[in-house]
This record gives sequence, structure tokens and C-alpha cells, in this order.
Amino acid sequence: MAESIFRDQDQYSCSICLDLMTDPVTIPCGHSYCMTCIKDYWDKDDYRKNNCPQCRQRFLPRPALNKNTILAEIMEKLRKNDFQVSSNATMLAELEYIECDFCTGKKVRAVNSCLECRASYCEMHLQPHFDFPALKKHKLVNATNMLSCPKHDKLLEVFCRTDQNCICMLCLMDDHKGHDTVSSATERDEKQIRLQADRIKLEEKRKGKEHELHDLQKDQKTRIDAAQQAVESTTKAFTATADLMKKKCSEIIEKIQAQEKADLDRLNGLQEQLELEIAILRGHEDDLDKLLQTADNIHFLQVYHCLCLYQIK
Repeated sequence: MAESIFRDQDQYSCSICLDLMTDPVTIPCGHSYCMTCIKDYWDKDDYRKNNCPQCRQRFLPRPALNKNTILAEIMEKLRKNDFQVSSNATMLAELEYIECDFCTGKKVRAVNSCLECRASYCEMHLQPHFDFPALKKHKLVNATNMLSCPKHDKLLEVFCRTDQNCICMLCLMDDHKGHDTVSSATERDEKQIRLQADRIKLEEKRKGKEHELHDLQKDQKTRIDAAQQAVESTTKAFTATADLMKKKCSEIIEKIQAQEKADLDRLNGLQEQLELEIAILRGHEDDLDKLLQTADNIHFLQVYHCLCLYQIK
């Protein structure tokens, strides 16, 4: 079970620093990293700017990095359990590796233990138990630590349910007389049944948590995709609106400029007409001034008659 826990921890490791995530953040593509790791990765050079280290998807602009509180809680629980898991794994490893009691120099791993000899043997040193008739009667079990009674130095074969510990046959007749006792094999069988039931429950609980995690990750991806789609739709809508406003603005400006040209053309025509009329009037004024200044009465009357008594209207 310890190995299973270690395997599960791999999915909570940051792919940049390869350690359990610290202040985990989830970027829009769904991958998670340590907040410091992904910031340093993005700030390192322009080539990596805003790219996901795993799927290489690029985000423009750079997404905001918010702490993933659910992942942070998982990281905290994993760190609290890490010491206990390591201790259990070490203990299991020690129990699984039994050295041969008869090897000299470098010890070889034992394959069987003899309950009669109270010793463990590698394949080579175990061979006499198959060759000699007297040794063939000895009971062999898988290699195990041959624990003995500290008081009587006898093999522990009995389990005392009253005191919940293993005892030897002499203890059964002495300190544990009258206690509820059974053979170690019987107690092992009963406890193994309960242990298997516990294992099934743990497996079901683990699968349930894995299912919850899968649903959570799926929900995260759905939300990220929805947010990304909303951003794209909003950007598209505002871009279309901006293009339409720009087009309308250009049309209005064209109308204003066309109206300006028409107004200026009309005003220029009026200006030319007025300037012409002013010039004519000035010519008539000059003629009148000259006539008024003449001293010749006959010339005055003749010119006056030619001007047909010009009247200013």
C-alpha cells in the first residue's frame, strides 16, 4: 500500500522542479505547477514566454496565477503523511529482506526459515533440509525473522488474545495460564480476513477519491474552456463592434466632408457674385464722382442724360 501511495504522489509533483507542488497554480490548459516555478520558467527568456512546459500551449496575454486551494490542501496532507509513509515503507522493506544465517562474508538473501532450527537459509544452505532424512521432517516457512521468547528463549507459536501478544509454549503454561489463547496460525487467519476486508474498504475509498479527483479535474477543464470561450467571444464581439463603429465613423466623416464641400462651393459662388456687384457699384461711384466734380454745365447735363439718371436700388 505504501508503494501505491508513492505512485499516487507522482501526479502531484511539479514537472519543473519534480517535487511536491508548493503554492500550486493551474494555468488555462489545465496543467498545474508551483507558482514560483512557472513564474521563473516564463521570465527566463522570450522563447518560453507564456508557454505551458508540458503541452506547449501559449497564452496571450499572460494569465493571472491564482493559488489552487484544493490542490494546496492535498499537498499539505501528503506532506503530513510523508514521514509516516516513509517509515512504513522502510519497515516493510526490512521485513521482506531476511539474510541467510549461514553465509559468511557477504550475506545472501534467505528463501526459507526452519521452525525447528530457528534459522534462515539461502538456496544453497537450505539444500541439506532436502537431502538428509532427519532434516526433511523440519517445518520450513517463507523467510522470516525468527523471533523467540525473551524469557524462555523458545519459538513464539501461540497468540494470547487476553494480553494481545505472541508467546511460547512455556509461557502458555506459566504466566498466561487460563488466558484466551490460540495458535499463531489461527490468529493470523482471522486477522488476515479482517485485514483483507480493510484493504477492500481502502481500495474502494481510494477509487472513490480518484473518481472525485477525476470529476474535479474535469470540472476545472470545463470551467477553463468556458472562460476561454467567453474571452474569445467577448473579444470577437468587441472587435466586430469596433469595426462597425469605425465604418460608421468613416461614413459620417465622408458625409460631413461632402456637405462641407457643397457649402463651400455655394458660398464661393455667392462670394464671386458679390465681388462682381461690388466692382460694378464702385465703377458707377467713380463715374458719379467725376460727374459731380465737372464744372462744365453742358457736359454735366449731357453725361447725366447718358447715365439715364442711375438710381441706386
